[in-house]
Amino acid sequence: MALILAQEAIRLPEYLTLTPVKRKFLIMPFMHSESQKIHQDAIALFSQLNDDDTYQYELRHKEIIDKYGRYPHRNEILGRTSTAEELAFLQQPGSSF
Repeated sequence: MALILAQEAIRLPEYLTLTPVKRKFLIMPFMHSESQKIHQDAIALFSQLNDDDTYQYELRHKEIIDKYGRYPHRNEILGRTSTAEELAFLQQPGSSF
């Protein structure tokens, strides 16, 4: 639901009147999506904030989605079976957020 509201909000002219911090907060649901298409949108949105740290963080999220199609660290709590590749990834330092 947060993603749907964020998608609607970024289309409003008022979105551009928000401070960068408020825009960053508003578009966080894009970063947490497991959709490659949504992450393409997220890259564009986060690049407009002039905040390289947050942009790099989005790139890292997108990299995981591009590789696995989902966030492996969510598998257990969502009752999904992890692949061997995902399990190996989860053993790496810094693999989870």
